[in-house]
Amino acid sequence: MTKTLFSLGHGYTASALASRLIPQGWHVLGTIRDAAKADSLRAQGVEPVLWSSDAMSAALETASHLLISVGANDTGDPTLNIIGNQIQARATAFDWVGYLSTTGVYGDHDGAWVDETAPLTPATHRGEIRVAAENAWKAIPDLPLHIFRLAGIYGPGRGPFAKVRAGTARRVIKKGQVFSRIHVDDIAQVLEASINAPNPGGVYNVCDNDPAPPQDVIAYAANLLGMTLPPEVDFESANLSPMARSFYAENKKVANARIKTELGVKLLYPDYKSGLRALLQDELP
Repeated sequence: MTKTLFSLGHGYTASALASRLIPQGWHVLGTIRDAAKADSLRAQGVEPVLWSSDAMSAALETASHLLISVGANDTGDPTLNIIGNQIQARATAFDWVGYLSTTGVYGDHDGAWVDETAPLTPATHRGEIRVAAENAWKAIPDLPLHIFRLAGIYGPGRGPFAKVRAGTARRVIKKGQVFSRIHVDDIAQVLEASINAPNPGGVYNVCDNDPAPPQDVIAYAANLLGMTLPPEVDFESANLSPMARSFYAENKKVANARIKTELGVKLLYPDYKSGLRALLQDELP
């Protein structure tokens, strides 16, 4: 029997998972909000589903697995707002449901380590919205839900090289600040490992082994490119957007032991250095 993944909010991360599943014979459906994007999904081997109640409800009827990548907003979780009742009605029909959340739900821990048992004390409005969305998904009876709290995502097309090359990168310095990161291919393998070993109710931090200061990542990217180090800028005087500045409101090291011990994952890119080296190597002809 063909397994069918319905990807709600099909984008960068979901595409990485689909590229692992489709060669194994999976049928993958992915939502689009613009019909003009249908051909680009078909080119990936993904069946497009228009973001509408009727189309999404029909897709649900064929799905054995759900992946939710859509971010929450002030009106709640967009997926639940449009087909929440239908998902609840079919809760026991799914073999696996994955919800992509964020490590922002933990808030600020002054640089200390946090694991999945840490209290959810978000320091930003975005984090508060994500906690509410997690709770809304958890409230659906009998749903085989798995929550994945993702660190900062990078990968092909998403990394520091473009800004370094353009001369727009800066090394923003805030004493003691670290961020956790994860390569998109490692997210995909974590999700696949969970699909292969479901544990309804499971919560997983998805990050690499090396929380690091953001200025170190920029400096390493410049070194790999053989370029001059971007200038240092003090955080307090840096002209950051409100969104960028909000990220610095949280400082923590995110622990990832559970994806290794429970799911048996061996990270492809256990730190930002190995990840950036691979990205640069992939650019070579």
